Amino acid sequence: MTKNTGKEYEKFVQSIYQAIIQSESLGLTDQQNIIVEIDKKLIDRNSIERQFDIYWEYTLAGHTYRSVIECKDYNSKISIDRIDGFIGKLNDIPGLRGIFASKKGYQSGANIKAQQHNIDLLIVREQNDTDWEDENGDPLLRKVNIGMTAIHPARITGFNMLLPKNTDPSKTGPIHGMNNEIFVFNDDTGEQYTLFDLQNMLLDHHKDENGVFEKEFKFKGKIKTPNLEILIVGYKVQYEIPEPTTQDILIDFSTKLLGVVEYLGQGKKSLVFDDHIKKM
Repeated sequence: MTKNTGKEYEKFVQSIYQAIIQSESLGLTDQQNIIVEIDKKLIDRNSIERQFDIYWEYTLAGHTYRSVIECKDYNSKISIDRIDGFIGKLNDIPGLRGIFASKKGYQSGANIKAQQHNIDLLIVREQNDTDWEDENGDPLLRKVNIGMTAIHPARITGFNMLLPKNTDPSKTGPIHGMNNEIFVFNDDTGEQYTLFDLQNMLLDHHKDENGVFEKEFKFKGKIKTPNLEILIVGYKVQYEIPEPTTQDILIDFSTKLLGVVEYLGQGKKSLVFDDHIKKM
């Protein structure tokens, strides 16, 4: 069994607090490049090097604020002895704001002692089911399953021009060009559209149908390509309408929830997402 050194929990708390500090919700948006450091060494008043699990500082109105977090990845509540040890380190380095983080909470004596020395007690943990309930116990939106259906345009497989009588087909030649370069002009209605447009227009003739079809349209008009113009009296079009494709998209908001911070002194908590923070 791998020994729990607590380093993974320290890195977890570091990532959560880095996200919180960078959040607009703390009102620190004027402070740039605030870095949350891990395993920070500071020299105390006795010139002794002291280690702190997490450290950061920032300057506001010419004053530098420094904070440290003691992290304990224990499976039981934090005892008063652990708080006493933290207080001792803080007393030797004036000007530090002390914060204690654990997963399981604190014994009553530890809670009282921390309050007496202005140490903020936090529970920093991964999410659980209660984080997806409001204050009344009603469930919050955690997952959204979206069913999407794509309706595809018709695919033209054949296009035959209907030419006026006495027209020599050999003189018209085959039409060439992209489907958005070949225009149909209907002189009877004044309509004009490309073969690309026709693919979508053909769908109007079918409701909930798919398969292979052929239609004939008669009118006086012309076909224009980039280098050719041909008089017509209509056209026949062969086309295929493919079946709609469906896709289910699952949006799981819980995958964006990095962790949860409970502020025991305030009776509140923050859900730290990868792109915002939700206070509850």
